[in-house]
Parts: sequence; structure tokens; C-alpha cells
Amino acid sequence: MSVVTPVTLRWRDFDALGHVNNSVYLSYLEVARDRLMRDLLGDVYLSMVIARIEIDYRDEIPLDTSEVTVTCRPVSVGTSSLRTEEQILLPGGGVAATAISVGVVRDEQTRSSRPWTEAERTLIVDAIG
Repeated sequence: MSVVTPVTLRWRDFDALGHVNNSVYLSYLEVARDRLMRDLLGDVYLSMVIARIEIDYRDEIPLDTSEVTVTCRPVSVGTSSLRTEEQILLPGGGVAATAISVGVVRDEQTRSSRPWTEAERTLIVDAIG
């Protein structure tokens, strides 16, 4: 399973150098990751926190860009974690960034990690293929 999500750029995303600021790339990745989690697990994604993001900036997103495409797919599951691979694609297909994220599901009462339920794990494993 993979999601492909268009993201419309906003004027505030750009910096004085005439391209999207590096910190904004994380927001674009979040849009696709949230969609993947919502599509995959429903409201459980609201109980997840990001434990790690590794990002490689490969190309700038220039000022004249109005939209990018962000992809996200699950790649592995742990006791309470889910690892995803993500990309930000420029119009025309160039890669602006690649990322690996690790999200952790948590118990809302204790505010600490919890193991995936069997039903959640089955959905994730099936999505990984």
C-alpha cells in the first residue's frame, strides 16, 4: 500500500532564497503520512507520535512551483512502531526529498507507547505486503 498525495504550496512556504524552506518539507511529508495512517488504521493515527525522521534533501523546490506530490508507504512494523518511506516529488517527477519516518503508537491514558493490537498489526503487515 502506498499513498500519493498532492500538496499545494503556500506563499509562506518560501524563504528569501526563492525556494521552499527546508523545515517546510517536514510538513509536506506529514500530510502524506497522516493520510496513509488514516487510510490504514482509521482514528488510531491520532494516537501516534513521531519518534524519528531521517530526510535527504535532493533538490530545491523553486518559487514558481505551485504543487508537489508526496508519497508514503509502510515498510516495517515493530512492537509499537511503524517505519515509513516517503518522497516529495517535483512537477515533472524529479525528487526533492526522500525520508524515513518512525511513528510510535501510544496509550492515551498513560501517554507512553503501547503494543499494536493484533487487528492493527494484521492491517499493517497486509499493507506492507
